[in-house]
Amino acid sequence: MSLKSRGVAERTSRSVVSQKWSLLLCLGSFCAGMLFTTRMWIIPEIKSGIARTTTVEAEKLKLVSEGCITKFQKHVKLVSKDIFGKVSKTHHAIQTLDKTISNLEMDLAAAKAAQESILSGAPISEEIKKDDSTRKRKYFMVVGINTAFSSRKRRDSVRATWMPQGEKRRKLEEEKGIIIRFVIGHGATVGGILDRAIEAEDKKHGDFLRLDHIEGYLELSAKTKTYFATAVNLWDAEYYIKVDDDVHVNIATLGETLARHRKKPRIYIGCMKSGPVLSRKGVRYHEPEYWKFGDKYFRHATGQIYAISKDLATYISVNQHVLHKYTNEDVSLGAWFIGLDVQHIDDRRLCCGTPPDCEWKAQAGNICVASFDWTCSGICRSVDRIKEVHRRCGEGENALWKAAF
Repeated sequence: MSLKSRGVAERTSRSVVSQKWSLLLCLGSFCAGMLFTTRMWIIPEIKSGIARTTTVEAEKLKLVSEGCITKFQKHVKLVSKDIFGKVSKTHHAIQTLDKTISNLEMDLAAAKAAQESILSGAPISEEIKKDDSTRKRKYFMVVGINTAFSSRKRRDSVRATWMPQGEKRRKLEEEKGIIIRFVIGHGATVGGILDRAIEAEDKKHGDFLRLDHIEGYLELSAKTKTYFATAVNLWDAEYYIKVDDDVHVNIATLGETLARHRKKPRIYIGCMKSGPVLSRKGVRYHEPEYWKFGDKYFRHATGQIYAISKDLATYISVNQHVLHKYTNEDVSLGAWFIGLDVQHIDDRRLCCGTPPDCEWKAQAGNICVASFDWTCSGICRSVDRIKEVHRRCGEGENALWKAAF
C-alpha cells in the first residue's frame, strides 16, 4: 500500500473513533444534567419541608417553654410567700424571746436589789408592805398622775372627768388590769398639815400613791425616779405611765395605743422633742448643767405624759441610786435611757391641743390619747376648762368598758 492510501485510512479510523466518543460524552452529559436537575428540584422541597417542620416544632417549643416559665413563676411566687411567712414568724418569735429574756433579767435584777435593801436595813415603803399580795397579780398598765399639795381642785376636776371613781375604779383594776393613782410624796415636815390633808383626802377617795419623797418643784426628777421604782415594785404591769394633773387623757385610747407595742422590749413612748438648752439664769426651764448638752437636747418625750415598759421601769428601780438627776424631769428620763437599746416611739396623739384641735381629730375618727395646751404645759385654767375638753374630745365612757387590751 502506498503512503497516500495509508494516510487516508488512518484519518477515516480516527474520525470514527471521535464520533463514538462524542456520542458517549453527549449521553453522559445528558444523564449528568438530568441527575443534577432532579437534585436541584428535590432539595428546595426538602428544605421547605424542613422549614415548615422547624416552624411547627419552634411553636411547640415556645408553648412548652411558656408553660414551663408560667409554672416556674407560680412556683417561685409560692416559694417566696412561704419563705416570707417563715421569716416573719421567725422575726416575731425572736422579738418575743428578746422581750421575755429582758423581763427575766430585769426581774432577777429587781429581786437582787430588793434583797440587798432588806439585808442593808433600808426602809420599805408602807404602800408596798400594805399591798404586797397584789404583786402576784398581772396588770396591764399603771397610770401615775403627778400632783402637788396645792392641786386639790385639779384632782377633783380629774375625778369628775376621765378618772373612774369608787366601784368603777375597782372594776377597772379587776377587769381591765388598769391602775390609776395620784402620785405625791411628803411635806418637809413629816406628819404636818400638808400630809394630814392628803391623808384625809385619801381616806375619802382611796386613789393616792404616797412616795418616800420630799415634795418640791425642783425635785421633779427625783420624784419621777421614785415613782417608777415604787410602782414597779408594787404592781407587776406591762406599762407604767406618768401624766400631769392638768392633762386630759382618754384611758381606752391610751391602752389600745400601748397594746400595739406589747410584743416589743424596752418601749419608751411619748411626743418626742429636742428643744433648745436654756443657759440663762432666771428663765423658765433653765438648765444649770447646760454645758453638757450644747445648743439642743437629745430626743426625749415631753413631760406632760409618757409611758415606759416594765423592763425600763425595773432598770430605773435597780439603778436609781446612780442615775443622775437634771433640773427638768423629762430630760432626766431621756438621759437615763441613753446608751440602752431603747425603742423611742414618737406618737403625736399623746400631745393633741385642746378644742378645736382634739375635737376635729375625734370627729375624723382619730381620737387623741391626751390633750393639753403647749403654751401652759397643760390645759390652761384646767380646773375650769377640763370638763369642756372632756365633753368635746372624750372617747365616751362605754369605750373604756368595751375595749379589749
